[in-house]
Amino acid sequence: MEWSDDALVLSVRTLGESGAILEALTRAPGRHLGLVRGGASRRSKPTLQPGNTVRVQWRARLSEHLGSFTAELDHARAGDLMDGRASLVGLNALTAVASAALPEREAHEPVYEVATILLDAMTEDGVAHWGALYVRWEAGLLEALGFGLDLTHCAATGSVDNLRYVSPRSGRAVSGEAGGPYAGRLFALPAFLLGSQNAEVSSADIVDGLALTGHFLLERVLRPHGKTMPAARLRLDALVAHEDGESR
Repeated sequence: MEWSDDALVLSVRTLGESGAILEALTRAPGRHLGLVRGGASRRSKPTLQPGNTVRVQWRARLSEHLGSFTAELDHARAGDLMDGRASLVGLNALTAVASAALPEREAHEPVYEVATILLDAMTEDGVAHWGALYVRWEAGLLEALGFGLDLTHCAATGSVDNLRYVSPRSGRAVSGEAGGPYAGRLFALPAFLLGSQNAEVSSADIVDGLALTGHFLLERVLRPHGKTMPAARLRLDALVAHEDGESR
């Protein structure tokens, strides 16, 4: 068995004296693990850094085997991501959520594509710039896993206007008129999730977006498999909440 593809490095853990287990998010085969011989060496470490894009080749005798990777650096962004506090928090959140939520060896090409765009955005500016894109990435992840939010119309009235909330039980949008009396029990729906590219995004919107996608990731994807929300994702929540507090 053999294939090659582009991949994002999610994590690397040392195996033995010089080997390493690479966890990668590939374009076609999805989240995939493999042994990199010499992966813990000084020569390989700069390539196998979370956030980098690499070109991998995987080989195994049988498809169910762990197999082995060879990896060549394609786009080095790990250094830039690790230089900034916000970008490092964002990188860690993305890699941890992808690792926890995505099944192994299941193709989700849009999740990969948006992740590369998001990581590039993280190298350019602060969380106010890429925070909304991160929320959209998690919403896309939910969609890919079969748990997409229904934000097309109000669950109570069918109206497509003034959608302001999301039900924590159904994941469906609720209008301001129908949801107003129950606002304390509903999630706020930030306008940027409705496809409005021109909407100004505030730090409060990003806080609301993270609360929304985080809830459904935990309740529909992680908890049913005995998992909790990754600590790295909680640190992103704290970072955005802090920036929102400072902006008030």
